[in-house]
Amino acid sequence: MAVYLDHASTTPMRAEALAAMVPYLTEHFGNPSGSHAMARAARLALDDARDAVAGVLGCQPGEVIFTAGGTESDNLAVLGAAAVHGGDVLCSAVEHHAVLLAAKSVGGATVPVDAAGVIDLDALSEMVHPGVGLVSVMAANNEVGTIQPVDEVVAVVRERAPDAVVHTDAVAAVPWLDVAEAARSADLISISAHKFGGPKGIGVLVVRDGTSLGPVLHGGAQERGRRPGTHDVAGIVGMAAALTAAMAARGVEVPRVAALRDRLADGLLDCIDGAVETAVHDGTRDRSGKVAGSCHLLVPGVDQEELLMLADDAGVYASAGAACASGALEPSHVLLALGLSGAEARTAVRFSLGSSTTEADIETALAVIPKVVEQLRR
Repeated sequence: MAVYLDHASTTPMRAEALAAMVPYLTEHFGNPSGSHAMARAARLALDDARDAVAGVLGCQPGEVIFTAGGTESDNLAVLGAAAVHGGDVLCSAVEHHAVLLAAKSVGGATVPVDAAGVIDLDALSEMVHPGVGLVSVMAANNEVGTIQPVDEVVAVVRERAPDAVVHTDAVAAVPWLDVAEAARSADLISISAHKFGGPKGIGVLVVRDGTSLGPVLHGGAQERGRRPGTHDVAGIVGMAAALTAAMAARGVEVPRVAALRDRLADGLLDCIDGAVETAVHDGTRDRSGKVAGSCHLLVPGVDQEELLMLADDAGVYASAGAACASGALEPSHVLLALGLSGAEARTAVRFSLGSSTTEADIETALAVIPKVVEQLRR
């Protein structure tokens, strides 16, 4: 039986999401922009899903824009805000490439982080000025799990650049944090359904009322003209169902998964000579600043790709980092920003847990990974 420890890349579909989608893939397949009965049924499902998403994210239904996923949501936030507001663009050095490269495309600059991956608020304060138009800082890091102080970031921006827009990429946060609370002060919020048990290819950008945003795509009048294109009703309905289920389960799942993560991380650190955990302060095992599903380690003397290949052969599936960067020749920009060398970064392995992770999965991983490391070191 395979052990799946790559939930940060994508998650298995929740039963609630699949059940919600089926009717809109089969009998209720109308275009919600139409006017006949089948179209109206699709429109009603779309409106209900928008209400559900808004309720979980702590915004108004009219502030929800449906997109094709986290990458589009991030690009729309950065490029759409930059097009309207102008000015300088800043983002943290550990952002997902969907934010980082979008910001760089409009001349943006990065704000440094500390060794645990937390944004340097003093550096941010020095870099923010009245000419800054957009600041983007993720709610939680997709690679090492660091939770960012979004409220404190917003406070700095409001003080030094009152007209600037603040965006947070909450894609990696949804299963673990109450995004309505964690991102309450942000003007723009991105999420992606397949990170919390929904379908791939669907996401949301929350645009708070009063926040101006230009379109990146041009076409129809869907989403108030800010994101044209025929709605994927089945995907949107599935996302709303998954988001609702994830919210309902969070109180039980977060402590359960955190305990499993601690068992895995502590077990590997104890069994593997020289293993180092990232994104914890001062070499401690205090993981309170990370999301519950994140276990990210450096394994000196072992190439990450070789370790992952042998783990795969043994039925344990993990990753070297962000799925979007899989196969990249360059070391992780996140780990370099944490102060690691390129050589150290190439020893990193990300084990990411989720709602489907069991105690048996962890025990299997603890039996397999140390043996793989020992084999490679020999």
